[in-house]
Amino acid sequence: MKQPQALPMKTRTRTKQKYSLMATLSLVTLLSGWANGGTEAPQKESLPPLENGSPPRNIEELWTGYDPRQEPLEVEILKEWENDNVVMRVVRYRIGIFKGQKAMMAAVYGFPKGGTKLPGLVQIHGGGQYAQSEGVITNAKRGYATISIAWAGRITVPGYFVGPNEVKLFWDGKTTDPNYKLSTDWGALDAYHAPCRNPKNAFASVSAHSWTLDAVESPRNNPWFLCTLGARRALTFLEHQTEVDAEKLGVYGHSMGGKLTVLTTAVDARVKASAPSCGGISDRPTENALYAASIADGVSLKKISCPIIFLSPSNDFHGRINDLQKALTEVKSKAWRVTCSPHHNHQDNAEYEVATQLWFDQHLKGSFQFPETPESSLEIKTENGIPAFSITPDSSKPVLSVDVYYTQQGQNDGKPDNMLNTKARFWHHVAATRDGDSWSAELPLNNTNQPLWVYGNICYPLEKPVTGAGYYYRTYTTEKFNLSSKMQTATQEQLKAAGVKATRQPSLVIESFEGDWEKEWFTYRPEEWARTTHKLYDPQWAAPHGAKLAFDVLSETPGKIVVGLDDYGAESQLAGGSKWQSIVLTESDFKDASGGVMSAWTGIKELRLAATDRLVSRKDGKEQALVLGAAWKGSNPKFRNLRWVALGIKQP
Repeated sequence: MKQPQALPMKTRTRTKQKYSLMATLSLVTLLSGWANGGTEAPQKESLPPLENGSPPRNIEELWTGYDPRQEPLEVEILKEWENDNVVMRVVRYRIGIFKGQKAMMAAVYGFPKGGTKLPGLVQIHGGGQYAQSEGVITNAKRGYATISIAWAGRITVPGYFVGPNEVKLFWDGKTTDPNYKLSTDWGALDAYHAPCRNPKNAFASVSAHSWTLDAVESPRNNPWFLCTLGARRALTFLEHQTEVDAEKLGVYGHSMGGKLTVLTTAVDARVKASAPSCGGISDRPTENALYAASIADGVSLKKISCPIIFLSPSNDFHGRINDLQKALTEVKSKAWRVTCSPHHNHQDNAEYEVATQLWFDQHLKGSFQFPETPESSLEIKTENGIPAFSITPDSSKPVLSVDVYYTQQGQNDGKPDNMLNTKARFWHHVAATRDGDSWSAELPLNNTNQPLWVYGNICYPLEKPVTGAGYYYRTYTTEKFNLSSKMQTATQEQLKAAGVKATRQPSLVIESFEGDWEKEWFTYRPEEWARTTHKLYDPQWAAPHGAKLAFDVLSETPGKIVVGLDDYGAESQLAGGSKWQSIVLTESDFKDASGGVMSAWTGIKELRLAATDRLVSRKDGKEQALVLGAAWKGSNPKFRNLRWVALGIKQP
């Protein structure tokens, strides 16, 4: 698709010969009809042609002959405004020339007004996300210039929205449509996502198509490669901004953006600090040799030498915590940290998300110092047959808490994880006991037929609150941060050889709601009372035959409460008042969005307590949704004694 083009500019060096965005915009406006009667002169291809038709065979060959600084950027400013003393712009810059057509990347760029010598950040959105303004603004208020690249074409800022429908308008060149907006243009190629311009385009593929660069199977046909190239050009963009210190550049991203963060960090020495979340550690396919040698996570991790922090929730399906342990042995950098929230999948809370901001504060601004990774050890040969875990945190900062989490719901035989198991695994919490500078905890097990995984979390206070934008751009403020230990593991063979005993017994009581009970539940909105747990996925709390699910509620005001079990939900009415009310539920009380009834308590992975719950079912290719409950009014309810009630079994 032919789009208005900017005037090609001479190549600039990254240090002294920086240019002004506004000057570029003026050139675009005044000279848009340049050359050859309004058509562009042929321009040199950004990537060298294949030699003898042979594709790159590894990551080194993939990037040989490419210089992300060589071409002009041809920056266009599509929108400019100020937000609370932050200069904001929607821009496009040239990615390159491919198969004779120009590719342009749209992005959101911002910096504190009047700022100079600012560290610069490239933010890379995930698969279903957009280039957005929230993270750019919060970063600017903390002294950073940030460019959030719209590699999938989607943008959301005040007055400039490009969603999937608008992306399609852009592809089709429907410039007269009132919703049409200029966005990322991959030219002759296709590195879009959700939607892709070509339905058969796939990020796991290196095959040749009409929309790929090479006519043979090649890693240069892969969208991961193209998006990485676009991210490298974003680093060039930052280098040329007069307010940016070109020697202090960082990159971060979530999910697919996490993988792109790892790929970019691996091949561009300009990256001085990196923070991938939920990606970049688990994409290790072996089916295609070209992909495995050039695009898969492992080959990139082995080339990373700059400081890097991995944000890896314990139940994440895309950046799995067991793969993280291998990644830590692969990176060349000795300056690494990890933060792993328990129970979370592809989301986090503020004390974990803030690690990104603090990491850049340390390595780009020098205004923060991370504690060292805590030392830890797992002892499986003990006198009482119960494994023991010890952890020694860095005491350079005050320690608020030490928490130990362990599970047997995983595998360590090198085979791919079952995705449902990965997302639903339950992590037992143990309150560690302090002895001098170290903490220790016993880890009673259900059995010795499954491996053991265990790690520790150290919570530290911040000297002053930090405000940022999280994985999905929700603004947060936190007064603390989390640092995790490495994972310690033991195979089932090792457990048996050490004489470990199965001492954890089945229990009818699922939750007492006393003490640190919330450590085994989770939420992504801690300001609300709703909580979720994977406890029922652990065999310790398997339902006896013929059981009913019961719990007690104390609610001052009348209302509704919803219990969710995976795709099913049950709604109960609360009378309100000063007395405890018992709720007793059978399988038939739980229905899905299409009206189907739960037939048994088996196989439950997730239990939710909430004021409202949205259930979704798919039947005959159609999606059905059902919302249970209602908005909560009044003070938070209290709970006690979540339990199984079964005839003939003594109740606690």
